[in-house]
Amino acid sequence: MCFSPEMDAAAGLVVTGIGIDCLRHVTSRNQLALASLPLVFGVHQLIETFVWLELQGRASQCTGDVATYAYLAIAAVLVPVLVPFAFLRIGVGRSRWLDRGFVAAGVIAAVLLAELMAEDTPDRRIDGHQITYFAGQYIPDYVLPIYAFACLGPALLARSRPLQLFGVLNLVVVAVLAALNQGGVVSLWCLWAACTSILIDLHLRGVRLGLREVIDEPESDQRSPVGGSRP
Repeated sequence: MCFSPEMDAAAGLVVTGIGIDCLRHVTSRNQLALASLPLVFGVHQLIETFVWLELQGRASQCTGDVATYAYLAIAAVLVPVLVPFAFLRIGVGRSRWLDRGFVAAGVIAAVLLAELMAEDTPDRRIDGHQITYFAGQYIPDYVLPIYAFACLGPALLARSRPLQLFGVLNLVVVAVLAALNQGGVVSLWCLWAACTSILIDLHLRGVRLGLREVIDEPESDQRSPVGGSRP
């Protein structure tokens, strides 16, 4: 299948629709960050549509520059922080301390990537059926594992089958892309993550329908009151 602005636009619209549906099934404010992920992924794909159009000569360079910055800012800075934070909020992890570790790793990855983007102007080019992005200087080898740890770890250890499957599918794909197609990791992985975000919708639907246990209380709400026990 050929990747194109039309495909990015179609995928973006579908995933944005899934994101809106996720928000409809929110039953607690602690689920808002998780429910927003498909919406972010959908908008992300729509932004890449403008990168395609500029590279094909169908939009101005200014449009392409703005779209590239926005696309990379979401992928490199927002996503590695938002994903682990979302899982921390819903409390489906095995350990609160480990969940905080994922958030810390995401912040580290975001800062490192933001610094690289700030040092030089990000660029892009079409490589066959994909877009290859250049986020400033050469990205050190240790950054991607930190990024993957922050983005995939929370889902892999989640006490929810759909969310675990989300983590497993993305882990397999990013491993294959990193091995076979390093230049297209950013674009292709983001597209895949967007498509698999329907599993987030399934999780939220299950919680709302009572098919899955609700474990999204803030840590402060889970502790016993001082001087007494919870009713």
